Amino acid sequence: MFIIFLFTVAIIAAIFLIVPPAQGLGYLVRIIYFHIPAAWLSVIAFFTSAFYAAKFLKFQEIIFDELSARAAKIGFVCVIFSTLSGAIFSKLTWGAYWNWDPRQTTIFVLILIYGAYLTLRLAVTDLKIRAKVSAIYSLLSVLTVPFLIFILPRMYFSLHPSPIINSSGLEMDSTMLAVLIAALIDSTLIFIYLMKRRG
Repeated sequence: MFIIFLFTVAIIAAIFLIVPPAQGLGYLVRIIYFHIPAAWLSVIAFFTSAFYAAKFLKFQEIIFDELSARAAKIGFVCVIFSTLSGAIFSKLTWGAYWNWDPRQTTIFVLILIYGAYLTLRLAVTDLKIRAKVSAIYSLLSVLTVPFLIFILPRMYFSLHPSPIINSSGLEMDSTMLAVLIAALIDSTLIFIYLMKRRG
């Protein structure tokens, strides 16, 4: 954990001290180093939740239900953080926190889906029934993740900045890209640590 902590501190320092301003965005670009890793982590977490949900249905061991729920909770927190950081970026860039842009709309639907998952777990008190129902819900919910995050938003005009990698190749300064990749690795390591923690 100490190594991850040092790595995180180093990345934050790089974001504020090394990363150059981006054309058209200036230093507002710093937000993406928190926004993108959070979005990335939410996707990993939701797929991890579905993975352990499938393992629970196959082996009927409650530990897999607990791991599935833990991953879903992490994913939910990350998608909320990603949405809030995106709203701040929207306010600073376009003058409004929320404008029902396609990406904002689909992420809102995803929040509702996994918010319902967590509510479901609170509503069902029987451990075995809760685990089974949650597992089925998780497996169905994860099917929406690729469509809501990657596919549907790209089918319509969006104010969202162009992706880092597109048909024309890389569109980031090499320093910016290196720091972003490091931030993605760091967020993944934090996720692994949180998943392995007891309790």
